[in-house]
Amino acid sequence: MFKNFQGFHLIEAYHKAHQAQKDRPARTQKKSITAVIMILITLLIWNLPTESFGIKGLTVVHQRIIAIFVFATLSWITEMVSSWATSVTIIVTMLLFCSDSGVAWMCDPEQVGPLLSHKGVMATFADPVIMLFIGGFILAIAATKTGLDSQLAKVLLKPFGKKSENVLLGFLLITGLFSMFVSNTATAAMMLTFLTPVFKQLPPEGKGRIALALSIPLAANLGGMGTPIGTPPNTIALKYLNDPEGLNMGMGFGQWMMFMLPLVILLLFIGWMLLKKLFPFSQKTIELNIESTMKKDRKTYIVIVTFCITVLLWLLDSVTGINSYTVAMIPFMVFALTGVIGRQDLEEINWSVIWMVAGGFALGYGLNSSGLAALIVEAIPFGDFSPLFILILSGLICYGLSNFISNSATAALLMPILAVVCTAMDDKLDAIGGTSTVLIGVAIASSSAMVLPISTPPNALAYATNMVKQNDMAKIGLMTGIISMVLGYGLLFLMGELHVI
Repeated sequence: MFKNFQGFHLIEAYHKAHQAQKDRPARTQKKSITAVIMILITLLIWNLPTESFGIKGLTVVHQRIIAIFVFATLSWITEMVSSWATSVTIIVTMLLFCSDSGVAWMCDPEQVGPLLSHKGVMATFADPVIMLFIGGFILAIAATKTGLDSQLAKVLLKPFGKKSENVLLGFLLITGLFSMFVSNTATAAMMLTFLTPVFKQLPPEGKGRIALALSIPLAANLGGMGTPIGTPPNTIALKYLNDPEGLNMGMGFGQWMMFMLPLVILLLFIGWMLLKKLFPFSQKTIELNIESTMKKDRKTYIVIVTFCITVLLWLLDSVTGINSYTVAMIPFMVFALTGVIGRQDLEEINWSVIWMVAGGFALGYGLNSSGLAALIVEAIPFGDFSPLFILILSGLICYGLSNFISNSATAALLMPILAVVCTAMDDKLDAIGGTSTVLIGVAIASSSAMVLPISTPPNALAYATNMVKQNDMAKIGLMTGIISMVLGYGLLFLMGELHVI
């Protein structure tokens, strides 16, 4: 992630360990077998007679998109290759075999059916949601480069005093706040770095160390739900909710925060009470000593002012008329013009996440623009399905997958499908609070999945401190995850019934 970030060494160590795990000989052999099986399944679907799918009006292009979708699903679930590499493969394969710029003898519209626009496929990487991601990354890079993050942590933790339980609450709330605007991985690394001297003060026989170590991934995962840029699944959900050619709900940044921020605060307090109960402190006070690295110069003040204005414009998007995607580009412009960020800083943007999300958008574009989504809606009687069944099934699938694979990949996989399902069910979803309950529910479920060290990078970083056992993480992760999903879905249902969203 960000090389200027406090705790970057933790992120670097995590990625090296993760890569070493992937490169083990036994794992390599298993991946080779998996790759062969995946390719065979994909080729089988690619070459089956179109009539075998039982979908009236299915063309060869539609069939190829289904095969690409199956490949993406298998690749993301098995993690045969990295998520972003899968997304690049999706986009390139669509361009070569499903678009008007594809291989000539394989892309004759008279033989394979209407083709996708190559500009449309490529435009998925420049979707407004991608700009929202980039704006969020730029804000985070500027804050870390100027040391504003460490100064904020120092100032915000000070009011919590020295009482051990209050310090725990402070770390939960501040980590949750940071992860609303900064990558949860980078936030977890920074806050764990601040905890290092605290661990030394606590007796090894007590459980306070465990509580503090677990508070960081817990808050980083939950805090990301608070804003559309807090975690990729949120932004992916917003994309499908606001798609002018799809659901077109016009949900803004401020509207998202209006109902999600109170939920996050409530969940963080519940997490605090659970941690206190399960891992009580034997030492009643803790001395905090966080060193600020903030540079008191012109660039720092530019970052502070720009950050405040950006957040304010995000919250007042319904008043100003400037949508959140356009607002996200303002700090980029300001920081570039004033020299706060330079060319080398652009290398610190998490391009792998952006490619990962773009691949998911390309799948959605292929489903909709080719007309495949409409054919599926006609072929499968979604309107006869129980709304409650769709809600529970989508939440459980997302929660289950996100505990084992990237929550971004899970959301990118499920959102296009659910957008089609929700469109087909139309008013029937009013019984559970509307379409937003299903799509935002998936975002909540993905952030609630934190049972295992491999579930999220913050979990892995906390586990790497050797302060946490896997069963401790599973215990607090499962309890908090279930509470998060129950309260989250309940809130979405209420907001839908009140027509707030």
